[in-house]
Amino acid sequence: MGSLTPTLQLVKEEIPVKQQPLRLSGDIKTGLVLVDVVNGFCTVGAGNMAPTEPNEKITKMVEESVSLSKKFAEKNWPIFAFLDSHHPDIPEPPYPSHCLIGSDEGKLVPELLWLENEPNATLRRKECIDGFLGSYEKDGSNVFADWVKKNQIKQILVAGICTDVCVLDFVCSVLSARNRQFLPPLENVIVSTEACSTYDVPLHVAKTNKD
Repeated sequence: MGSLTPTLQLVKEEIPVKQQPLRLSGDIKTGLVLVDVVNGFCTVGAGNMAPTEPNEKITKMVEESVSLSKKFAEKNWPIFAFLDSHHPDIPEPPYPSHCLIGSDEGKLVPELLWLENEPNATLRRKECIDGFLGSYEKDGSNVFADWVKKNQIKQILVAGICTDVCVLDFVCSVLSARNRQFLPPLENVIVSTEACSTYDVPLHVAKTNKD
């Protein structure tokens, strides 16, 4: 990667994010969180929110997410996978209809379908952008918070799509919950730059989309 532009360098210096190589060990209980690595966002032509042609960023994200998942599974470390899932009668404006319940869009990409039978993996269908909010049950309990507590997770490693939407919202909510001591014993929230991705909306689509 080339040198950063002055603007990007300034942003990097000012934002409260520490970038560094990641080395995981069994000394700190770590859980992997996958955000929406599903056909509806990753598989070419799979739906309204899927890429229309092969996308290098998304391909790289999927490859890295699969690699991390296999490593966590081999070590019997906990995995939590969010699957975007929507009822056809409950829209999510400004986004077009996507990842409807029962459709292939809401399923994990083929390379990750094995997680459905992985004993250390928890799959959670969410009906909203923010997976943390989408983890709440009607009785007030939170499936993600229960997962953290049950596994005594000290840090999570987050991967998935889109970096600036579902991943960002989830991470911000988790940080707020951690800071309010709602997620003991969680301490660290780590986002993988290699295993996250987003994509640009073409200008003509943005101009012609009524939403």
